[in-house]
Amino acid sequence: MRGCRLMFIVLWAVAATARSAPLAPAPATTAASAAQSDTSTIDAHGTAHVTRVVPLPRTVSPQARKMLSARLSDAPDTSTLAQQRHFVDAWQAGAEKGFLERYPATVRRGTVAGVPVRIFTPPAIPPAHRDYVLMNLHGGGFVLDSGSLTESIPMAHLTRTRVVAVLYPLAPEHPFPAALDAAVKVYRALLKRYPPDHIVIYGSSAGAVLTGEVAVALKRRGLPQPAALGIFSGFGDFSRPGDSMSLFGLNGLSGPIDPPRPGQPLSPRYVGRTDPRDPALSPLFADLHGLPPTLFLTSTRDMLLSGTTILERAFRRAGVATRLIVFEALQHTFWNNLALPEARQAQRDMAGFFVRHLYHRPLDAGHAHGHHGAASAGP
Repeated sequence: MRGCRLMFIVLWAVAATARSAPLAPAPATTAASAAQSDTSTIDAHGTAHVTRVVPLPRTVSPQARKMLSARLSDAPDTSTLAQQRHFVDAWQAGAEKGFLERYPATVRRGTVAGVPVRIFTPPAIPPAHRDYVLMNLHGGGFVLDSGSLTESIPMAHLTRTRVVAVLYPLAPEHPFPAALDAAVKVYRALLKRYPPDHIVIYGSSAGAVLTGEVAVALKRRGLPQPAALGIFSGFGDFSRPGDSMSLFGLNGLSGPIDPPRPGQPLSPRYVGRTDPRDPALSPLFADLHGLPPTLFLTSTRDMLLSGTTILERAFRRAGVATRLIVFEALQHTFWNNLALPEARQAQRDMAGFFVRHLYHRPLDAGHAHGHHGAASAGP
């Protein structure tokens, strides 16, 4: 239970990073003050005013039900960005141990084209895999790193492929397009060693958004596309929030819900002075024709459920081969919580998609669930 609760707290910290000027704090909801019945009315502007009493779903694993039962205050978080970064860095370092126990790999820091990266090498890379690489763009609201370890370790092990996680410059110190430029630099450098159809680019949350931005940038700059993309709980339009952002917070129906604010772009500290509808920033407004096959993955209590599905439809309208997977009842980036069978299934879905598009075969059954073993150092 401690791991589940810690994951909730981490997501709560990440949620606060999307805020601008703080609002007056509201008191936390208690069992006595919570709505006890379903209500619904639509006002003259079409805005829905609703309360819902949502039973604990029986359609998910016992571990997920336990997590969904965790009680978190919905009072606003008041921690500073520096405090959030410190906490999330410590959580990633702790989570690394658990992920490496399940998915052995070696991890080392390095630089590619002057950009800091983490490089993940599985215990044994088959000779046929040595000329392939996955490029990860981590999540964290563009302002912290909440995924370079937890998003990369499983993929390196399950696909038996080296992963390069880009530690791109963070907002607000480095607003758009700093992260995009760093990611494209790394991809250009990888092209000197790997054929484009031997590369996959993927990311979660902010990294999912950045993955779409990178694909558009490659097309606009005349660079070859990778073999496939993975866009996991993202969006492609900074100018308009999706419906799910008004329904869910980072923890789904638990903890603080910070709905979008009228007149503000999403992630204003990342957007900076860029027009939120600029196609380089918001891929929804870009020419998406010719992009590679793309896996989209989200869940029904994901605050970016709408953003993910809207972007998937845009890709599909442009003729891109897409696959959309939606998990039941789980919150944003639930695959970072190894206690959940659904997280491990999501990781297998991701890895299986990448393996099919890199190696043109199914995911190896022997690696589909992770295993214990010594990891060897990679180049």
